[in-house]
Amino acid sequence: MRLLINRTAVLLCFFCTVCFSVNALAVAEPLSAIRGLVVTSDGAPAAYVAVQIKEKNRGTLTNEKGEFVFRKLMPGKYTLQVMLIGYKTMSKEIVVEEDQIAQVRLQLEASDKQLKEVIVSGARNRYKNDSLSGSLRLRTPILEVPQNIQVVSANVMADQQAFDLVDGITRNVSGATRVGHWDNQYANIRMRGSKIPAFRNGMNIEASWGPTAEDAAMIDRIEFVKGPAGFMLAGGEPGGFYNVVTKKPTGITKGAVNISMGSFSTYRAALDFDGKLSKDGKLLYRLNLAGQQKDYYTRYNYNNRYLFAPVLKYLVDDRTSVTLEYTYQGATYLANGNYVFSKNKLLDEKISNDFFYGDPSFTPGKLKDHSVYLYFDHKFNDNWEAHAQVAYFNFSMVANSVWADSVAVNGDMRRAYSIADEAGQNRFAQASISGEEYTGTVRHRILAGVDMGNKKFWGDFRQLTSDLKMGGGKMFNVYNPEYSIPFASFPVTDRTQPLAIRAGAGGYVTSVNYTSAYAQDELGFFNNRLRLSLAGRFTYAETVGKTKALAIKDNVFTPRVGLSYSIDKSTTIYGLFDQSFVPVAGADSNQNAFKPIKGIDVEAGVKKEWFDGKWVASATVYRIARQNAVVNLDIKDSRGANVQEQLGETLTKGVEIDINGEILPGLNATLNYAYTDSKISKEAPTAITKTVGNITPNTATHITNAWLNYRIGKGFLNGFGVTGGIQWMADRYVGSATRVFSIPNYFRTDAGLSYVKGKYNVSLLVNNLLDNQRLLTAASIPTTASGFYNYIVEARRNFRMTIGYRF
Repeated sequence: MRLLINRTAVLLCFFCTVCFSVNALAVAEPLSAIRGLVVTSDGAPAAYVAVQIKEKNRGTLTNEKGEFVFRKLMPGKYTLQVMLIGYKTMSKEIVVEEDQIAQVRLQLEASDKQLKEVIVSGARNRYKNDSLSGSLRLRTPILEVPQNIQVVSANVMADQQAFDLVDGITRNVSGATRVGHWDNQYANIRMRGSKIPAFRNGMNIEASWGPTAEDAAMIDRIEFVKGPAGFMLAGGEPGGFYNVVTKKPTGITKGAVNISMGSFSTYRAALDFDGKLSKDGKLLYRLNLAGQQKDYYTRYNYNNRYLFAPVLKYLVDDRTSVTLEYTYQGATYLANGNYVFSKNKLLDEKISNDFFYGDPSFTPGKLKDHSVYLYFDHKFNDNWEAHAQVAYFNFSMVANSVWADSVAVNGDMRRAYSIADEAGQNRFAQASISGEEYTGTVRHRILAGVDMGNKKFWGDFRQLTSDLKMGGGKMFNVYNPEYSIPFASFPVTDRTQPLAIRAGAGGYVTSVNYTSAYAQDELGFFNNRLRLSLAGRFTYAETVGKTKALAIKDNVFTPRVGLSYSIDKSTTIYGLFDQSFVPVAGADSNQNAFKPIKGIDVEAGVKKEWFDGKWVASATVYRIARQNAVVNLDIKDSRGANVQEQLGETLTKGVEIDINGEILPGLNATLNYAYTDSKISKEAPTAITKTVGNITPNTATHITNAWLNYRIGKGFLNGFGVTGGIQWMADRYVGSATRVFSIPNYFRTDAGLSYVKGKYNVSLLVNNLLDNQRLLTAASIPTTASGFYNYIVEARRNFRMTIGYRF
């Protein structure tokens, strides 16, 4: 840690020196400026709207928050002019005084034509996103980025009535799937042949088992980045990652309240407050609160969670801001998952959909997840800006878990009962500088920075008994389950020692440090029609091992080259070469330290906007070579534990198609398809068993998703909407590296109705409309005579209803 602190200090000193030098160049420039906000008639931010200074024939575009700035102005009177299709042209005179910043709020007024044809405020282009969040650091529009990046907005999540990251978010992204395991805690998302890491606000928060799935109330958007994205990762999977962007203050005073209810005793409330805390508008706030009681479709199991997420932002001046963000997520639950166990078959018809393998007498598990972010943003001038952020995560879970130790043909099941305590602490620091310059006719978009982190995890998973009995010593039976275990039957749970000591005794301790520096230059040629991205990242990673032999130090350079070309203003073709690596803690059965996972991604694609940018379509082909993946084998070592080894190489090839946006007036859609071919292509030199040619487990060859939302914009039914979607997965595979099994296809339908009038909205959604009770989300097949099937099926038909009010 001392080494990390020293490196941090040196890098930050260098960063501050560069920032001071760049800022000093602007001292002689005029300090007067106009800083403004453009909003539509209902107070919503008007993103990417043209704003002009009439006297100087000088213009700019608002950002995604409706904000704009004109700097380096001489004192005097200026006329601002804003034009947007469907709204009246607006002009406003502003007086700018010497060395002062004039603040202005421009609210557009709908034209007569717009008032007649308006569908419903906020209903247009709800599913299309043109830009990336600031946490991804790139200034380039999504259309021009040489990579497949898909964005799931809060609007989409609201239409689908998603309560958290586990609630079907992957249906909006081609090729993304979620393995249903420990749904009370973790999302566990896979893409392009491997599990992808979780980011939050640009930081890699992937933990040993986590992170905690974010509540929907705190999410502004989720960005799925396909491929390594070397400009973001210190160490990450070649398949990509997902980045959860949390809600921040907008400077607009507004709020929302949503009350939800549904099947299985589901009740939820969420509040969102946004506004200013000071009269001068420099201190802004955002506060999101949520509370939820949700029983599962399985008997007795539940998940009650709550969220507290305040954010404060201080605008030092028109160029500098400081933001402090805190998030607390808590949960109380009975069992980690909703598994079914059978000795006889997968999808055993004799076991009902509401089967629960736990017991209502279990002590509930409790999860507490804290995170704190501090952001610093500064604009040197119109072309250059700097960003820095630090974060601290503290996670703890006190729980017990139960699992099948054995299952008999007649359904008798021995239940193993264990401690399931976990804790984690993560510390991160990032600093970056980005800007735009020209050398002759060549435009340069430059990005450089440092990225540091320290991750620690402790776990106590000691088994307390392998046969938890019912009253009178009766065996639990999956075909005729009985509940209410007597208190005296539970083994004593000893937590007298701190978790760190207990984890050390069991060997469940990991610690990883990393420090990296990166630089990227996107060169634009021929008036920016041709763009060449050249980037590289150097990373030092240290994995602390239980012995000196297991302590791993990696020094890795990963290059990135991207090329994109705009055929016209709405069509882009691109190609990409990117590398990545993942440090791996632990050792194989011979106590040899694992090597880092390395990956190479090569992809090409096309992106096109249609009908004046109302919707966008993209198609991508890719090839990913992933080396040294750690897998479990179907054999045991002398201690009875699963043998682990590293594969030589896994080769994943695929095609991805995504369509998002307003397809027809009032009809918003998210449509996607992915073909994935993932197989083990090379054997490791020390391989115990032969695996070449085997399909990568937990993959689906074909994935198709569709979600449509249509709202009527005029007439007697003005404000009414219908929504619905399908999810289809075919040729799915589970198992291990040595044995792979196919499982049944997945097909689910959802449909609903909604009504929006003014500030009020009501929506009803029926999930699993066809009441398919055999929708597998996870499965394991027995590989020995003593083994058994275990799997998870989704809930039978159920509904959710939400009533909302905006103010």
